[in-house]
This record gives sequence, structure tokens and C-alpha cells, in this order.
Amino acid sequence: MTSTASRTDPVTPAEELAFRDQVQPTAFGVHLTPGGVRVLVHAPHADRVEICFPGAGADSTERRVRLHRGRWGRWFGTVPGIGAGQAYGFRVNGPWEPARGLLHIPHQLLLDPYTRAVQGEVDLRPEIYGHRVDEDLISVDRRRTADDRDSAGHVPVSVVVTDRFDGPVVDHPRVPWRDTVIYEAHVRGLTQRLPGVPAELRGTYAGLAHPTTVAHLKDLGITAVELLPIHAKTSEPALTQRGLTNYWGYNTLAFFAPEPSYATTAAQQAGPQAVLDEVKGMVALLHEAGLEVLLDVVYNHTCEGGLDGPMLSWRGLDNRGYYLHRGGRHSEYEDVTGTGNSLDFRNRPVVAMALDSLRYWTQVVGVDGFRFDLATTLARRGHTFDPDHPFLVALSTDPVLARVKLIAEPWDVGPGGWRTGQFPAPLAEWNDRFRDTLRRFWITDAATATSGGVGHDLRELATRLSGSADLFSPRPAPEGRGPGASINYITAHDGFTLADLVSYDHKRNEANGEDNRDGTDNNLSWNHGVEGASDDPEVLAHRRRTMRNLLGSLLLAGGTPMLTAGDEIARSQQGNNNAYCQDTPLSWVDWDVEDWQQDLTATVAHLLRLRAAIPALRPDRFHHGEATDVHPTLAWYDEHGAAMTHHRWHDPHRRVLQMYLRDERDPAGALVVLNGAANGVGVTLTPDGAADLELVWDSCWERPVAGESVPAGSTVEVPELSMRLYRGHR
Repeated sequence: MTSTASRTDPVTPAEELAFRDQVQPTAFGVHLTPGGVRVLVHAPHADRVEICFPGAGADSTERRVRLHRGRWGRWFGTVPGIGAGQAYGFRVNGPWEPARGLLHIPHQLLLDPYTRAVQGEVDLRPEIYGHRVDEDLISVDRRRTADDRDSAGHVPVSVVVTDRFDGPVVDHPRVPWRDTVIYEAHVRGLTQRLPGVPAELRGTYAGLAHPTTVAHLKDLGITAVELLPIHAKTSEPALTQRGLTNYWGYNTLAFFAPEPSYATTAAQQAGPQAVLDEVKGMVALLHEAGLEVLLDVVYNHTCEGGLDGPMLSWRGLDNRGYYLHRGGRHSEYEDVTGTGNSLDFRNRPVVAMALDSLRYWTQVVGVDGFRFDLATTLARRGHTFDPDHPFLVALSTDPVLARVKLIAEPWDVGPGGWRTGQFPAPLAEWNDRFRDTLRRFWITDAATATSGGVGHDLRELATRLSGSADLFSPRPAPEGRGPGASINYITAHDGFTLADLVSYDHKRNEANGEDNRDGTDNNLSWNHGVEGASDDPEVLAHRRRTMRNLLGSLLLAGGTPMLTAGDEIARSQQGNNNAYCQDTPLSWVDWDVEDWQQDLTATVAHLLRLRAAIPALRPDRFHHGEATDVHPTLAWYDEHGAAMTHHRWHDPHRRVLQMYLRDERDPAGALVVLNGAANGVGVTLTPDGAADLELVWDSCWERPVAGESVPAGSTVEVPELSMRLYRGHR
């Protein structure tokens, strides 16, 4: 078939030519030098690349400087007279052949993929698409004919900044995995309504590091704050057209630049350098308080969407190389992320960009680790997941990145995308099997039990509570990972909040404008008899106990617990389980709390103090031994205090379990008792451990109180659907 593709009409080449460096630079992006900037950009199929500097004022002329073609598809040069604060972008001339994946058009002003600051917003209009679209932003033809209208003035620009920071330099806290407690939060949502934080700081980087915010985190017992994406972002066209925004931020515009809208108004007005300094200041202040900072990062796709989306950066520089394509002609994207595009980690420039971004945020901004969104995409060789992928190997061997905390979200939506437990050390992973197992035991199986039905047996519950050795230690030490690799969670930003998990049987996502089609239907939730808000005291009491059971299981289990911001005060999103586009009070944490919410906060703080005080609850190695051993580190018993047998493990009617934990640092250990039955049960506390057992927490307590000590072997009445923690004493 004859190709109908053609080269774009050339624009007048820039008269100015960059100085040619004697040696081609190795650092991508635009970097300050004495008297100017040094430039390196990847555009292997281009005929000409220019760095462009918009002038001040509407009628000013854009300064364009041609770069030199270098090796390996790179363009470079040094441009004099440019300093910090200067806006810039790239224009690329070359083939426009959509059937071959070549999309070069000089009328598009492109962001630098390595820019460390952005200025301006995306103005959603036809000029930013590169190909011709109508006023509804729909392609006018299947060939994606090039559009010669200029995008300048309608797209964000890159800005030159310095790495200098005049604030305090504070050492990384470097909290061991066994002591780590993660708090997942949104920069804006956490403090937008937080009393004690000045109005001008609420919802900002500075507000996150305010003493009021820090005091709350420290009082809870948090050691690490995991922030939803703070890379510069933009909203999907479909959201913009509905009058909504991408609140969560999983739509990255720049992998090296912080999101400007989270900075204070003063910093935004002062310019991109002030925004970057505010981020660095936030990190330093959190470090000063002993808190680590983890970033949720989205290297699996970009904000450019599918091939029918706008052209903002990567697509105009190297569409064939940056994005994963279907087949060899590069005319269609292979989308394994559900966003329209996926970055192609088979290509070295993609791997290099992600690694360079991680090093920048670690070394220059000072963060302590990363959570990789849809991490399976980052280890794909096309359709195949590879645990020995070069990107994962680089993470484990890089002298900078191997020292920080690395967490994988171990799935994507492509073929064979669910890979929980299959990522290599040193990565930890979000453990969705922990989430689902604990939800089943305390919620759906509990609902079944109250109506006389039968749920699941206790085998997987025990596996999850003890650290998920089946997932994270499939091989013996030292190759296997320890319990800390299991990031245990009950809720996260995506899905029901803790309060909604016990208040709704069905999602309520109408506010998202998608007719309630978005968001999962597999919530494993239970409304306790009333859908949504209730004023029935009995229903509310049962909901509160279920929340305490879930929190107790999370915070006392082996592994690394992750708490979602606001769950400690039972924040509700009114049944919305996909609030990604709700930058409203629906998503912000409401700190106007009632007494029962303060009681729940006290419960979380109490549980985390117990976790910190009892070494057996924080194993850094998987347990060994059986109940018949002289000193097993983990042993299981039934309600009679007898060791669990094969038959008992497989019996779905059994809903009571005792878990005895010991540690070489704490031989007396601790005993966790769980009663998932719909009736109270007389439980004989196992005599195989400590001589005396002190009740230090009971999920029946609305607020923590002092418990009593009983001799081991005593029989105690454990109410229905509740759990207890006893501390051993010799």
C-alpha cells in the first residue's frame, strides 16, 4: 500500500546556532553554566531541533536557537545569555508519518522531558494536538493530518532553575523497615481543612510540614509519609470538558518538576524556583521531625493519552521510542495502563529517564523512597513481565537508589499484569491479598456469620497476619525478602475509605460524571444493615467495632502497615470509591471530629505504641518453629488453647484463632486473639507461652483503657466479632 504520509512544511530555520561543545554532554535537560545553559535532548528521528525562549509580553519575539545533531539520536549545544528563571521549550522538525509512528511538527512548543520546573497550564484547544481536530477535539480524519497552528501560549513551558537551596540540610531519618509505619496522604487534601494550620498554608507543601500537621503524625506513631503524586500534572481532556480535575495527580506532565498548584500562593507568585524551594523545605522539616518522605511516582504512562490526545512533550520528540506500540509499524499504542498510552521500558531512553528522575528527587530534593504506580509496566518486555528487567536490576544495584525505600504496586491492566509477590529485592510491594483477606474475615464473612452462613477457613488469614511468607519468601534466606516487603493495608486512596467500607454495600460515584460506571464493584464491604449514614446506635456501634478490628489486624500484623490519611478519624467520601477527580471537601480530610472519632484516633495511636514497644510484633525475619517446639517464634491455637491441627485449619466453621508471637528480644512475646464468630466464645488462653498475660488492647474498647492480667491457661469470654492483644510476662 502506498503511504499517504508526508513531511511537514518547514518553518524558517533559526538564524542563531548554539555553541558546539567539544564533548557531547551526558546530562539530559537544560543545565546552568557560567554565562548560559548547556542543552541535551533526545529526538533520534528529527531533522532539526531548536530550543526556544519565549519573550516577555504578547508581542515579543521568540528566540530560537538550533541545536547540533550528536550521537545516539541526541541534540546538544550551549546557549549564552540564559539564566535561572528563563522559560523555554523545544521545537522539532522532521517526518510527519503517523503510519510509521513519526510525529514531528515544529508548530508544537514541547516541554523538556527533563525540565525541573514548569510554568503555565494546558489550554485545552485544537492548537495543542499536533494533528487536526475539530472544536470538540475529535480528529477530523483517520490519517491524523498535521495541523500547522502554533501551540505557544496554550501549553506549559519549561523553566530553568538552580539546584541551590538555602534552607536547612537535614540527614535522612533512615528508619528500618521493621519499624516503618506509612501514612498515605494527598498534599492538598491532608491540610486543606486542618485547624491550626494558617489559612495561607493549608493544602500546600508548607502546610504539610507545619508543626500542627507534624504533631498529628508523630502523635499517631507514623514514621513515613507517602505522598500521592507531586510531579507536575495536568487533567485529562475528558475531565476538563466535564468541569473536573485530576485531583489524585496520576497524569504526569513532567517527571522532574514539582506540581506548582500545591505550593503556597506566595511561592507561586515568586516563580518556579520558589516552588521547588518550598518542596525542599517541606522535606527538610519532615526529616527534622524524624519523618521519612516517600513519593508515589507514575512512570508507567504520561499525560499525553492515546494517539488522539494532545502533543505536549514526549510524543513530538520521539513517539516511536517513548511509547509502547502494537506491532512493528508503530501506528497504534499498546495500552497496558488503561490511560491511553504506556511508556516502553524496553527502550534505554525511557529507562534512563525514570532512573535519572529518581536520582534527582533523592539527591537534590532529598526524598527517602518511592512507590511505583502500576509497576508491572516498568518491568515489561512487551507483553511479558520480567523480574530481572534492566530497570529492576538498576534499582537494586544503583548506589543511590538501592539505599532508599522502593515499593511496587505489583500490577497493571495488561496481559499477565497481576504480579503480587514476584518483584525482586530490594522492592517491597503493596499486598492486595492482605487487604482482601482481612476484609473478608472481618466484613463479608462476618456479615455471612451473622445471618447463619459459613465463610472461609483460617489458613490464609494466618498467612497474612504472620507476614505473607508465601509471597515474600518463596526462596530461603538470604535470597528471599523479609516481612517488611509486605506493605499491608486495608484501604488506600483508591477505593472506599475505612468508614465507607463499613457503611456502604455499593459505590456512590455519581459526582464523577460517569453514571456510576467507574470504580470497582468488588469492595468486600458491609453496611451493617443500613446503607450510608445512620443514626441507629446499634448499627453505629457495630461499625465502630469493625473499624477497630480492621485497624487492629493491620497494625499488629507482621509486615509494614500503611494507613490511609483520615482513616484514623473515620473520614467518609459518602460512598465514592473513585474520588480521583474530586478536588472538593468530598476528598479533603475533615478534621471537625466528634468524640467517637477522637476515640478512634486514640485507638490508632495506642496500637502503634504497642507495636513499637513489643518487638515480637515487628519481625524482620519470617517466623520459624511449630507449637511443639520449645521456643517457637510463632504458634497457633484454637479457642481451647490447643495447637491448631490440619483438620481445624481447613474447617470453615472455625472462627476463633490465637496467634502467639515471640522474639529473641522479647521471649515472653504477645498473644493475639481473634473471634470472628457471631457469638461470644469462651477462649482458653494458651498455657504454652508466658506465665501471665496482660490485656493491653481489646477491640470492644471504644477508647483504650488499662486491662487486667490473667494467668496463662485462663478461660476468658471474648465477645462476638472482636479481637484482643495480650502481652506476655514471665
